[in-house]
Amino acid sequence: MAEPKTKYDRQLRIWGEQGQAALEKASICLLNCGPTGSETLKNLVLGGVGSITIVDGSKVEFGDLGNNFLVDDSSLGQSKAKCVCCFLQELNDAVKAKFIEEYPEALIDTNPSFFSQFTLVVATQLVEESMVKLDRICRQENVMLIFARSYGLTGLVRICVKEHTVIESKPDHFLDDLRLNNPWPELRGFAEAIDLNVQDPVAHKHIPYVVILVKMADEWKTSHGGTLPSTREQKREFKELLKARMAATDEDNYKEAIDASFKLFAPQGISSDLQQIINDSCAEVGSSSSDFWVMVAALKEFIANEGGGEVPLEGSIPDMTSSTEHYVNLQKIYQAKSEADYLVLEERVRNILKKIGRDPHSIPKATIKSFSKNARKLKVCRYRSIEDEYNNPSPAELHKYLTDEDYSIAVGFYILLRAVDCYAANFNHFPGQFDGGLDEDISRLKTTAVSLLNDLGCSGLTLTEDLINEMCRFGAAELHAVAAIIGGIASQEVIKLITKQFVPMTGTFAFNAIDHKSQLLNLC
Repeated sequence: MAEPKTKYDRQLRIWGEQGQAALEKASICLLNCGPTGSETLKNLVLGGVGSITIVDGSKVEFGDLGNNFLVDDSSLGQSKAKCVCCFLQELNDAVKAKFIEEYPEALIDTNPSFFSQFTLVVATQLVEESMVKLDRICRQENVMLIFARSYGLTGLVRICVKEHTVIESKPDHFLDDLRLNNPWPELRGFAEAIDLNVQDPVAHKHIPYVVILVKMADEWKTSHGGTLPSTREQKREFKELLKARMAATDEDNYKEAIDASFKLFAPQGISSDLQQIINDSCAEVGSSSSDFWVMVAALKEFIANEGGGEVPLEGSIPDMTSSTEHYVNLQKIYQAKSEADYLVLEERVRNILKKIGRDPHSIPKATIKSFSKNARKLKVCRYRSIEDEYNNPSPAELHKYLTDEDYSIAVGFYILLRAVDCYAANFNHFPGQFDGGLDEDISRLKTTAVSLLNDLGCSGLTLTEDLINEMCRFGAAELHAVAAIIGGIASQEVIKLITKQFVPMTGTFAFNAIDHKSQLLNLC
């Protein structure tokens, strides 16, 4: 067997050893191992999740051979859970795998405590009634839950957790934490020691742009009443001043200073998103508070005191044109400030833990350090329960989506997936599931959809005939191509939740294979 670092080399570059360790400790339960469930679990097994349990009471039928790559001819008539489990085990023998031959609906009804043993449950192809029950169980047991469903040429993915907190949100674009408009004494001292008017042309073109901007900002403030450029005209004028200080046209460091001047103009202090987090009621911590909220409470104290309105410094600097000596010294200054801020934050965390009656060292240093470094990028995601979403819909949001040409089909499928469940509850089969009687099924589904729209507070609005006809034509089939996409999205969200890295979806993901569209409906 390959060494883990070699085996998982590519993904380690994305979520690191800490993220991989979280995956390897995770225990995943899959409900129903048709194409959607199998595709989801396949991705997680290849990623090195710790253990999997497959729950499915069905046998492999001839139709399964055409849409599920994890069964073959020899599987016919056998337990689907057993066959899929065996194939998955072959993909990664480091993953512990077991199966239970039972229908998930029965397990949900008769043994709800079964789910408490898992880190996360992936529930596929469940109807509305079972979804509501399972969500209620998982919330009570604090088990993360993801629903995934493919139905003909459509599908959805929905995360169900009470609260999910993220330290390493890893946004695609985020402003470097350079504090150019609020330099601390060591950074200011370093900048002041460098002469922008140095005569040596080599030295002049290797002054780091951080130093150029700090010094030029001080010059500007001296002649502008202590304020930085704020209007468009002032910002243009400041860039012209930078340009005028260039000794030659090939000075990349000054070009970088001009391009990076927007970093100087950024407002001081913390973002509105972070302000919302530190003002959250959960930041008033007690003995049962999570580690995340204890660290938020410490961060709030840091910002109000040692931080002077700022979070701890991240401590990294981007690449820039500079002499090696200047760059290394600048790097050391940022790292030293970051370490000093972290130590202050750590002390505040330990004091708060002691105050609320917990072991002052119960939160590891590495966790506090990561929190300190990523303090600007914290995220808190909260999700309505499925029951609340269904029983207390937002007519305004639904109306907005239904009347928006770009979203009308996505929300139409969302509503029709609920309508087919109502239909199945009334007629004991899904529309179009059996040959013959398609016209009657279409009529019944249309009536069911209109009734559901009225219940959702959208009376007067309708779904297109074509959409209803397509839903009946699907016949509740799971197409492998659609299942692979839904499974891919679901497994991606599972990894986000388990590693606590990147920001998970905060709505219902709807896939429309007819128009090749993926959209997020913010209904939860």
